[in-house]
Amino acid sequence: MINIASLSTLAALGPELLYHNYGGSEGWTGFPQLGTFLIFVVILMPVYVMVVAWFLGRPKDNKTGLLGVSYLVGITTSMWGSMLILTIILGLVFFGGLPGQ
Repeated sequence: MINIASLSTLAALGPELLYHNYGGSEGWTGFPQLGTFLIFVVILMPVYVMVVAWFLGRPKDNKTGLLGVSYLVGITTSMWGSMLILTIILGLVFFGGLPGQ
């Protein structure tokens, strides 16, 4: 059987065990880190080129371009929405409340 005192000790050590004294935005509070620029500028560059080519390339077909953009927006929205729901569930299960409270 698990001792209640050991659970409270684990709860108190939770942030220490999870973050190991590393602040994710320490010194850059409110601004994106280097990884954000790497993902949105370098890694997603082929996607940006593809979307621009849909509208500026030849043969030009705006209907197909808008269909592609709507697919990208739909996929992105479903991914962000599912991550939000998962974050809320993880906050409730492991931290006893909603994230940010």
